[in-house]
Amino acid sequence: MNIVADEQQPLLTPNSEDAEYGLFVKQDEVILDFEDGDPENPREWTARFKWCIVLLLASMAFTVTFTCIGVVPVASRIVYELSGDSDPSSSTSALLVTIWELGEAAGPLLIAPLSEVFGRYAVMNGCNIAFILSTFLAATSQSTKLFIAARMLTGLTVASNVLNPAIIGDMYESEKRGSAMSLVMLAPLIGGAVGPAISGTIAQTLGWREILYIAAGLAVCCEVLFLTCFRETYKMCILRKRAAKLLRDSGEFAGMDRGKSRHENMMKLWHSITRPFAVFFGSEVLLLLSLFGSVAFSYFYVMSISLPNILQEVYGFTPAQTGSAFISFSVGSFCSVLLCNFSLDRIYIRLRSPSDARGKPEYRLPMAIIGAVFLPLAVTAYGWIAQFRLPVPLLLLSVALLGFTLLLTIIPLSAYVVDACGIYSASAMTGVIMTRCLMGTFLPLTTGPLAENLGYGWGFSCLGALSLSLAVVPVLILRYGEKWRQRSEVTRDV
Repeated sequence: MNIVADEQQPLLTPNSEDAEYGLFVKQDEVILDFEDGDPENPREWTARFKWCIVLLLASMAFTVTFTCIGVVPVASRIVYELSGDSDPSSSTSALLVTIWELGEAAGPLLIAPLSEVFGRYAVMNGCNIAFILSTFLAATSQSTKLFIAARMLTGLTVASNVLNPAIIGDMYESEKRGSAMSLVMLAPLIGGAVGPAISGTIAQTLGWREILYIAAGLAVCCEVLFLTCFRETYKMCILRKRAAKLLRDSGEFAGMDRGKSRHENMMKLWHSITRPFAVFFGSEVLLLLSLFGSVAFSYFYVMSISLPNILQEVYGFTPAQTGSAFISFSVGSFCSVLLCNFSLDRIYIRLRSPSDARGKPEYRLPMAIIGAVFLPLAVTAYGWIAQFRLPVPLLLLSVALLGFTLLLTIIPLSAYVVDACGIYSASAMTGVIMTRCLMGTFLPLTTGPLAENLGYGWGFSCLGALSLSLAVVPVLILRYGEKWRQRSEVTRDV
C-alpha cells in the first residue's frame, strides 16, 4: 500500500473513503485529504480561533517593526556612542537602519522552504527564539560593527514577513483573505508609529539600549503565546504526519529503509530550498511584481533615513519630537489598510463573473494601480516641501500620503501572490521579499548623495520618476497576467 500526500501533485478525487483517517483509495494508492468537518483542517477552524491566530501573527509583526524602526530616530546617536566619532557619517547611520533588510533578504531563502518541509509551527517558533537572542545581542553590543551584525541577524530571523501571508492563505479561502491580510499589514504600521515615538523619548531619558530590551520583552511574550496557542496550518505537513501515523499503525513503517527515507528527506529539503529560485526566476509575473513592489517598499526606508535629518536640521526638532513625527506615516498607512480592508474582497467578488467560482488573482490589482499612480506624486511632494522649507504640517501631510499610497500598493501585491501561487505561496513570497529587502537595503543609501548634490526637491523627483516608470507593471499584469501565469508551473491555473 502506498500513501500519497505529495505537494508536487494535486490531491486526487476520491473513489472510496475511510471515515476515521480521511483516506481516499485509488488503485493501489491511498490518497490523503481532509474531509468535511475535519478538525485538523485549518479552513474548518472556527472564525473566532482563526482571528486569534491572525491577532497573534499581527502581534509578532508589531514587535518586529517596533524593533526595526525604534532605533531610526537615534541612529546617529548610537553610532556616536559606539564608535566615539563626533561626526558619524550619514552612510554609517543609514546602513545601521537598512542592514536589517539585508538580513530579511537572506532569511526567507531558508524560512519559506523549511516551513514547507517541517511546517509553519516549528519554523515560526524557531525563528522567534533566534530573533529574541539576536535582539539581546544588539542591546548589549559595544561596537558599531557588532551592532550592525546583530541587526542583520535580527532581520535574518524574522519569519513573520514571509509566513504571515502564507498562514492566512492556509486558513482562508481567496475571497475571505482581504480582511485578515489587512490586519496583519496594519500591525507593523502601528509598530512603525509607536516605535519611533517611544524610542525618541526613551533615548533622551534612559538610553537607546532600553529600547531594544523593551523590544526583546515584547518578543518573549509573543513567543510564549506562539508556543501555547498556535497550531500547524500547512496542509501538506498535517497530511504527511497523518500518513506517517498510518504507516506505523500498519507496520509498514518499521520495514522501511531508514537510510533511503533520510535521503529522500534531504532531497526534499534541497528541493524546497532551491524552489524559491525556480519559482521566482521561472515566473515573469513574479519578476515584474517584485521589481515594482521592491522600489515602492524602499521608499519607507528613504523616508525613515531622510525625515530625522530634515526635521532636526531644517526645522530644529528634538529626537523625541522627531520620533513622534513618524506617527503621520502610520496614520496614512492606517487609512490605506482600512480602505483595503473594506474594498479588497469586494472588488475581487465584483469582478468575478457568476460563472467563475474561483475568480482570478488579477482581480486583486485595481487598488495597486491607484497606489502606483499616486506614489510618485507623494515622493516628489515630500522632497519639494523639504526643499522650500514649507510649514511642518505640509511635510507631515506628504509623509502621511506616502504611507497611504505605499500600503495601497503593497497589500494587493501580497494578496495576489498568495492567490496565484497557492500552496507554494511561502516560496513565492520569498522571491518577492528577497528583492524587496535588497532594494530596501541599498536604494535608500542613495538618499544622502541625491539630497547633497541635487537638493531634496530634485533628488526626490528622481526617485519619483523611477517609481512612475514602474507604474505600468500592475496595469500590464491586470491585462495580461492570466496569460503570462500559465507559462509557470507554480502560477498556472489548475
